[in-house]
Amino acid sequence: MDTEGRTLKRRHLIYYLEVFNEKNDELLGHVVDITTKGIKLISEHPIKTKQTFKLRMTLPKEQFRETSLRFEAVSMWSEKDVNPSFLVTGFQAVNLDEDASRIITNLVNLLGFND
Repeated sequence: MDTEGRTLKRRHLIYYLEVFNEKNDELLGHVVDITTKGIKLISEHPIKTKQTFKLRMTLPKEQFRETSLRFEAVSMWSEKDVNPSFLVTGFQAVNLDEDASRIITNLVNLLGFND
């Protein structure tokens, strides 16, 4: 486990995928980090923490048959980004089914930086 308590290495995406709140179709932010256990979003607006969200993430059409991925996640923390105009929020995925896990694993493998 690293110093931040994370057991899975995060992968920084080459381009940012949009994430929407399914409840009201509001754009919450863009994915900047991802693992099979969660995501980190960058946004212009604060996102409440300790809330469960039904999320919809757009998928790159060049690599996926599916146009989006729907899953539940809990907002765990939020803080100012290095750029003070933005905020970053960490989400922990909950109740991922096999298909969602497969898609996220493929996202990490296909789109992540090799670090």
